[in-house]
Amino acid sequence: MSGGCVFCKIVAGEIPATIVKRTPNALAFKDLNPQAPTHLLVIPTTHVSTLNDTNDGKMLGDLLSFASEIAKDAGIATKGYRVVLNTNPDGGQTVLHLHLHVLGGRPMHWPPG
Repeated sequence: MSGGCVFCKIVAGEIPATIVKRTPNALAFKDLNPQAPTHLLVIPTTHVSTLNDTNDGKMLGDLLSFASEIAKDAGIATKGYRVVLNTNPDGGQTVLHLHLHVLGGRPMHWPPG
């Protein structure tokens, strides 16, 4: 756990969140500022700041599989959804803890912005 990391505090239960699903290695919860009718965040339960800070293919694959699972559970898998992973400030990352956004419940447009 990284001392001041808000996502680490959610993992530890120190900050409340609407948890959707949890495994020993991943946590999914509702985004506080949703950008779609369904907007969930998927994070590793251990602290990794950005995609640049890992080459753990198993962890990354597990996070993507978990994202697929929660999309199915949320009922958005059949019609479609988007998984976004922002890296560093210019990439749109605002919390320095690796996380995937799972967005669905409406048509997604391209380019995203």
